[in-house]
Amino acid sequence: MADAASQVLLGSGLTVLSQPLMYVKVLVQVGYEPLPPTLGRNIFGRQVYQLPGLFAYAKHIVKVDGRAGLFKGLTPRLCSSAIGTVVHSKVLQRYQDAEQAEPGASKKEPVSSLEQVLKETSREMVARSAATLITHPFHVITLRCMVQFIGRETKYSGTLSAFTTIYREEGILGFFAGLIPRLLGDILSLWLCNMLAYLINTYALENGVSMAEMKSYSQAVTGFFASMLTYPFVLVSNLMAVNNCGLAGGLLPYAPTYSSWLDCWSQLHKEGNMSRGNSLFFRKVPAGKRYVWEERRFR
Repeated sequence: MADAASQVLLGSGLTVLSQPLMYVKVLVQVGYEPLPPTLGRNIFGRQVYQLPGLFAYAKHIVKVDGRAGLFKGLTPRLCSSAIGTVVHSKVLQRYQDAEQAEPGASKKEPVSSLEQVLKETSREMVARSAATLITHPFHVITLRCMVQFIGRETKYSGTLSAFTTIYREEGILGFFAGLIPRLLGDILSLWLCNMLAYLINTYALENGVSMAEMKSYSQAVTGFFASMLTYPFVLVSNLMAVNNCGLAGGLLPYAPTYSSWLDCWSQLHKEGNMSRGNSLFFRKVPAGKRYVWEERRFR
């Protein structure tokens, strides 16, 4: 119980600290560009036109809404983080309790490292999926609270009232908009990360005390690599969560009404926008597109 409480507190602290970053990221993912490109230098020192990065974008939000504006959508996100942490730990605890309750659990033969990785990854997949499924309504509300910045709406002004609004206008399914690509992305990222880490630790690194630290780093490296590969699922999920919900950021000119998440994926792929919002630094101007000041976007 104490471990779960400490995890909730730690998760809540990280959620608060990362809120401005996520806020900017979501607005960029939608395609909202309130500031025109400026002439700057890339990482190689060459002069190029760049889009505003994280700090310039955040400064613009503060100018419009004050410092508190950077924390729009924080309440439902905190709820999502806390509930998700509890559900995740409870599911894993159930697995442990069931394993210990099995007859002869203490006399079981040791399993291979691969079998252990497969078992632990499968359990982690179930735990994460359960947490994502239960907390997704809060995730949808968080995203819609953030996207309101574009049209200056106040439709989703509170967590409880947002639940009522979504249920009245979209029914139960409205709470799970964008769920499928989010689940697929999480599952693919988890398996890619764990299997790549296993392969590196088993075949690329030698055993020994001196390599223990390297093995811990391999998990972080493979996690970053897996998240890069599965980023399109995150983008599509977030766009589907706000698409055609009555907010300016989910309607034309920012996005057409997508018939499904596959339609959204197809449209983004055709436009070359599958990585939009993936980086908030050294942002390049989209090739072949021009900035439209009246619409605050590229087309």
